[in-house]
Amino acid sequence: MKVLLTGATGFLGFRTLEKLVLQPEVEKIIATGRTIKETHYINHPKVEYRLGDLSEKEFVYNLVRGCTHIIHAAALSSPWGKLDEFHTANVVSQQNLLDAAKKNEIQKYVFISTPCLYFELKNKMNIKESDTLPSKFINAYASTKHQAELELEKAEIPYVILRPRGLIGRGDTVIMPRLIRAYDEGKLKIIGDGDNIVDLTPVANVVHAIQLSLKADLKASNKTYNIANGTPVKLWAYIAEVLRKLDKEPPTKKVPFGLAKFIAQLMEIKSRLTNMKEPVLTKYGIGILAKSFTIDISKARELLGYEPKVSAEEAIEEFVKWYRENEKS
Repeated sequence: MKVLLTGATGFLGFRTLEKLVLQPEVEKIIATGRTIKETHYINHPKVEYRLGDLSEKEFVYNLVRGCTHIIHAAALSSPWGKLDEFHTANVVSQQNLLDAAKKNEIQKYVFISTPCLYFELKNKMNIKESDTLPSKFINAYASTKHQAELELEKAEIPYVILRPRGLIGRGDTVIMPRLIRAYDEGKLKIIGDGDNIVDLTPVANVVHAIQLSLKADLKASNKTYNIANGTPVKLWAYIAEVLRKLDKEPPTKKVPFGLAKFIAQLMEIKSRLTNMKEPVLTKYGIGILAKSFTIDISKARELLGYEPKVSAEEAIEEFVKWYRENEKS
């Protein structure tokens, strides 16, 4: 098995790479990303790093040549930004990879998508993959990831699409660090009543799902799967636990959801009329912090044989330890 891993220098990609090198059936891994971070780098004889832009056809063709499997974890993932930038990063890159895959007889294509596709500004519980998607996606990230899914589905290449929810754990440079920065700047407040329930997924469990997907049989292939822990948590209790372990007193001040949403709408309008810089508040960000959002993982359990191996509590511990070691770097 010769694997191309995109997004290999990011949170999920790096943790996936750690496990791939341990699999005896994996002979070689082409690891690609834009830049290498010291905290997300692996020196191993199976790994060859090739940095570049997946929107460039020739670069992608050379990456895929000789590979048997592709794990596409790279994406432009942000609550805000210009549609054309998301399209280039999430759709054009997918098209380039698929074009190259067709010429190289790829045996399995594992695509990391997102449950952001389901998101609306309301409580949504136990969402199934078969549930009707919103008529309008919450942001450009969600719409372009959906478009990338459609490109893969029509490509006639054996595939598995994973929609992992709320990745947490060692190596997270996005979700918890962003909340910690907001706290340190005095901007973190509880949105809504603070009782919203969400799925969070230790990144180790997503890596496990990827490993299962690479080996998925015919019955499990060409399908889309939700990936989470199956044990939703109270979001603000989880955030408070992380902050306490970092010797920070959790916030107690609450802001009504309606007020926060109104402010976010004004900030988004101002951004669109000026420089498109990401506002301090976005409707998506407000919704994530205020609304309950859980997904059903029974399909992954039944067809992929997926079972969560790491708890949210264990992911807290490994994140806090890693963050303390790297917060000044």
